[in-house]
Amino acid sequence: MKELKWIKLDISMFEDEKIKLIEQMPEADTILIIWVKLLAQAGKTNANGYIYLNENIPYTEEMLATIFGRPVNTVRLALKTLREFGMIHIDEDSFIHISNWGKHQNVEGMERVRKQTRNRVQRHREKQKRKQLENKDAASENVTLHETLPNATEQEQERRKKKEDKEQEQRQVSAITQFWDGNGFGFNNIQGKNQLLSWLDDSSFKQPEKVILKAMEVACANNKRQLNYIEGILRNWENQSLLTLEEIENNKKEQKKQATANDGYDYGF
Repeated sequence: MKELKWIKLDISMFEDEKIKLIEQMPEADTILIIWVKLLAQAGKTNANGYIYLNENIPYTEEMLATIFGRPVNTVRLALKTLREFGMIHIDEDSFIHISNWGKHQNVEGMERVRKQTRNRVQRHREKQKRKQLENKDAASENVTLHETLPNATEQEQERRKKKEDKEQEQRQVSAITQFWDGNGFGFNNIQGKNQLLSWLDDSSFKQPEKVILKAMEVACANNKRQLNYIEGILRNWENQSLLTLEEIENNKKEQKKQATANDGYDYGF
């Protein structure tokens, strides 16, 4: 799934009373520039309005000052102002979220993302139906007396492989479903579970079950028990070509090492 390359700005944004009030402040221009930069950063993160360095690390005021090229005090003032006006929300873990992100997001781009997700779910269901038909055909097959021993052995191996694949898939589905139900993601959210399970069949991950469970663990650790947050994590890993648990962990260690050496800040990777 492709990340967003641009966002939309409402042409009447400067008619909004909150913007008009900000324009009367001494640092009005800088605050508004930072507001637009935050919108662009949210589009870049592509996590339903959340802004973060990665799924574990929120941006600090110092980090945003470096990215936006503004003094820390100015960034601090802008965040305080935008928060007081209800334009952003900063949760207990210091993650920044754009309020009413739907007003600012790339509507067409997000619709393509939703369409791709629907297609993924549809392909997953079609694959499940094909497997059910194949299993029925395999169960109804009878080995006739005219079959040679090699042919019979080959058919038996094929049936055994199909059975093993089915059992493995059932274990994967069960592991993800049990984690979902047991960790507060929404026991009755059947659609959300099915959409997440579709990543088993339609993703680039070499260990999809383990990677999905890892993403769910990260979501729990950050108290973000939402499907769009999990999918944001998975998309980020895919975009970075981190396709196994080992690659994900190694990347985390490398980022931590670089962050510790960068300007004396330890960003917690």
